[in-house]
Amino acid sequence: MSVKPLRIALAGAGAFGEKHLDALKLIDGVSVTSLVGRRLEPTQDIAAKYGIGHACTDLADSLARDDVDAVILCTPTQMHAAQALQCMAAGKHVQVEIPLADSLADAEAVAAMQQQTGLVCMVGHTRRFNPSHQWVRQRITAGEFAIQQMDVQTYFFRRQNMNAKGQARSWTDHLLWHHAAHTVDLFAYQTGEAVVAANVLAGPLHPELGIAMDMSIQLKSAGGAICTLSLSFNNDGPLGTFFRYIGTTGTYLARYDDLFTGKDERIDVSGVDVSMNGIELQDREFVAAIREGREPNASVAQVLPCYRTLHALEQQLG
Repeated sequence: MSVKPLRIALAGAGAFGEKHLDALKLIDGVSVTSLVGRRLEPTQDIAAKYGIGHACTDLADSLARDDVDAVILCTPTQMHAAQALQCMAAGKHVQVEIPLADSLADAEAVAAMQQQTGLVCMVGHTRRFNPSHQWVRQRITAGEFAIQQMDVQTYFFRRQNMNAKGQARSWTDHLLWHHAAHTVDLFAYQTGEAVVAANVLAGPLHPELGIAMDMSIQLKSAGGAICTLSLSFNNDGPLGTFFRYIGTTGTYLARYDDLFTGKDERIDVSGVDVSMNGIELQDREFVAAIREGREPNASVAQVLPCYRTLHALEQQLG
């Protein structure tokens, strides 16, 4: 059975952009026809590496092309909302990498534009797609497991403004609006309940970056489940995000795409979906939603409550 060809432009040819380029190569009928980057020469180099025919430094140049059906935004956080609006105004479906925005007003503007245009607008809340978290969700939806507590650690060592490749960033990352968004959304998604209470404490601001380098967040769902989230850019040790699900019938430890019992016994999640790569599964959902004319998992409408919670937490910090 043939699939409808889909032509995608990718904006943000950095470390995370390449993860999407690697994933898109694995999806039938998908081609990347345009690549947008901050500097032309390195963008052209990446375009050549992936066989992409057009490279530029202005998103508008890609949006004006008739060989672009949809856009994936892997640009700096502060550009996400405005660029998502720009894509939909040009009639293009769009997937915005997490976070959707760094303010509630901007997030709501994107949601309103999606409603107005009817285009697919999806946000890269990858934890919804990781096979480890999918496995837990399957137990929940089958009535075999209910969350009593989630304990989450999100730890990096980023005392300089560097990306995942160790290259200098042109923008500043944020524990609350980026990294906490993963867990705030996942907690509500897995419990199937609204967050009804949220508290936050932040450590000292970095003298040069101007952001809190350590943060502690507490959440409570409408049904009484709780979540404790610890975040740090100061952690000089094991890096990444580690999830502990404490529930009615067991304890599960999720470490990216790996899953273990509370006794550290590995759970085979290789059969949960068609891939073990959460980014690939996320991109497959985006493509499928466009082809099938439906709302995607992690649509802007579905994740908007997460950004309302982040806004409430930011208000607490003053």
